[in-house]
Parts: sequence; structure tokens; C-alpha cells
Amino acid sequence: MRPEFHFTANGWINDPHAITFARGRCHLFFQHVPGVTEWNPACSWGHASGNDLFSLRQLPPALSPGDGDAGVWSGSLMTDAEGNTRILYTSVAGHDPAIGRIRSATPADEDWVTWVKGPVVASAPLSDQRVLMYRDPMIVQDGDHWRMLVGAGLADGVAAVVGYSSSDGVEWNEDGIVLARPASEQHPVWTGSMWECPQIVEVNGRHALIISVWDSNVLYDVVYALGDYADGVFSPQSWARLSYGPSPYAATVFRDAEDRPCLMFWLRDVSGDGWAGAHSIPYRITITDEVLALEPHPDLTQYYGPAQPGGIASDITWPTRADDVVKIIRDGAVVLKLERDSQDLVVTLTDASYRVPWAGSIRVVVDGPVLEISSAAGTFASPIHPFGSEWDIEGAGVSARRLETQALA
Repeated sequence: MRPEFHFTANGWINDPHAITFARGRCHLFFQHVPGVTEWNPACSWGHASGNDLFSLRQLPPALSPGDGDAGVWSGSLMTDAEGNTRILYTSVAGHDPAIGRIRSATPADEDWVTWVKGPVVASAPLSDQRVLMYRDPMIVQDGDHWRMLVGAGLADGVAAVVGYSSSDGVEWNEDGIVLARPASEQHPVWTGSMWECPQIVEVNGRHALIISVWDSNVLYDVVYALGDYADGVFSPQSWARLSYGPSPYAATVFRDAEDRPCLMFWLRDVSGDGWAGAHSIPYRITITDEVLALEPHPDLTQYYGPAQPGGIASDITWPTRADDVVKIIRDGAVVLKLERDSQDLVVTLTDASYRVPWAGSIRVVVDGPVLEISSAAGTFASPIHPFGSEWDIEGAGVSARRLETQALA
């Protein structure tokens, strides 16, 4: 069973990136290995487009290996005040994919279907031989110029973000380290020895640095720091975890059609016949009481069907009053149970159990083989055995709405 509200593509996918609204269309780019359901370094930039965040349809790859690239890895997209658009991506070589180069590409048509590769604009800092890993450029506008963040892993187990600046998006100057933190530092959260997909987002005057934690070839979680970002340097004031469960990784920040800050994850371990990997539903980002919170994007409500349980995909809201328990029941068996335990939410599936923090009301999105649970304390995601079309729900105050692709018809 394939998800209907979580993007999938034929073949393997991982990181979403460069999510952009332009000329009335939403564009999603993503790491893609066409035709196979296992990752390999020879990734392409997959491309999908649609009217909104939930109607994306797969297009031909925007960028593929070749022309000096053994693999085309994650990056971002920028459009300047004159309307000039360019991609900045990680170009990897076959002999050492851990240390990439940052290369540019420009569109050859208005629909962004065909792209032309340009020059390499940045490489791992030659002045610092401690750089062991280097990839995933992210672009942010800073007044009348641009800044680029690149994830890095340094010697001695230090994770870092390397910063660059540009007045035109073409020529880039190295500015040094934006932020670094050793893997030995574990309080209040551990952040590993390399930071992938570094993202900076501003919400109501506050800045958050969001990173995906890598260590010893293992992909862990998504964490964030709240603090101040000025003159190319991030000064953290607090750290916290953002993702829970076996699936979320490689978060990417974007702005929706109304210019609101949003985020999307890659979901691991979700697969089916001819496809592997999915993207999370998009989330709106808010910062309240020194906490970065995610809530399902309001575009999801356009696909609401009947206000009743059942169906392949549903959006469930639970106010989590004291001592309440929510159960999803299929064929007389409990296939999902949610219950409060102190400050945690205990998520019990048919074959696994997880303990995650919770705060306030909880949203549960079920979509075939994908389960996502979100509250003000973070987001949990996991593959599940699909409930099927007929199931029931028990729990005080809980409400469910079916999600239907034909709801907009």
C-alpha cells in the first residue's frame, strides 16, 4: 500500500530539499536513485511539482550524475531580486564522497524541468585540514546579500557548520565556522560528530539552527538550537531534540505559498513495491516559550472527508487529558495505542513500543504504511502495518477526519 499524502517516487528517495513556490506551482526536489530501491552514492536531484504541498507529481530528474559529478547530493535553491534562479548542490567524487564540493546549476526553462550545470563555487576549506566531511549547502538571504551554510565534520569528533557569503549568489567568500560542537558534549542533547542538512529559520524575530545528527556512519535524529544569528555566526542559547522514532531525518526548511516558515523530513524505512523512502507531511514552524513546535500544514484540511474513523488515511486530534488512552482497533485487535505516562507519550504498535515527550494536544496522521504523531514537544514517525480501510477508534475527546484525495474534486 502506497501513501497518498506522503510523497513517494519510483525508486529510492531520501532528503527533500529546495522546496519552492514559484509562478503558482509548488516544486519539490529530492535525493533520488531511479529504478532501484536501495541507496547508492550516484544520487540524482529528483523533481516533483503540483498545485500544493499534497498534490506533487514526479517529473524527470533535474540533475543527474555525469559532467564531473559522481553523485548529485543535497542542496538548496535561491532566486534573487531580478528573478534569476540557481541551484547550489553537493557534487561528490567517486574516490571520496564524504567531502563534496558545492556546485551551481541554472534552469533552462520556466518550468524548471531542465537544468544546466555550472561551476564549482566552494570547496572544503583548504586552510583547515581538520575538515573530514563536507556537504549539504543551505542558502539564506541576509539583508542585501546571501549566506550559505554547509554541514561539516571536523577532526576530534567536532561537528560544525561552515559559512559563506555572496552579494550575487555567483561568487562566494568563505567566512569561517558558523557554529561547532564536539560529540563529547551531551547535555542537554547529543549532536554527534557531523551535522548534515544544516538549516536556519527565523520565526518572529527568533532564530533556530536545525541539524541532522550523523556519527560513525549512523543517522540519528534531528535536533535544534534556539539563539541569535548575526554576521554569519550562530550563538546558541538552548538545545533540544525535534524528531523521535525510527523514521525522521534530513529536515529541510522552506516557506509556503503565504511565506510562512515550514519544515519537511525524510522518512526512513518506509517502502513498498518499486519504491523506498517517503517524505513527511509538511509542518508549520512556530516558536513559543523557547520551544520550536511543529504542526501539520493547514493545506491538509483541504483533503478532509467524513468526520469518522476508518479509511486508508486519517487526521486524528487528541487533547490528551489526564489518564486518557487512545486505541486504534482493527478486526478486534489493538494495532495502535497512545497513553500518557508522566511527561511522556507511550506509543505502542503491534510489534514495537516507543516513549516520546508530549506537550498539549496531539495530532496523529495515518497514511497507509506511515504513522506521524506531533505535539509541541516534537514529531514522531514510524512505518506501520497499514490499518486497512475499516478500523475503529476509542478514546475520550479524540476526533478523526478521513483524508481523501478526491476531496478537492
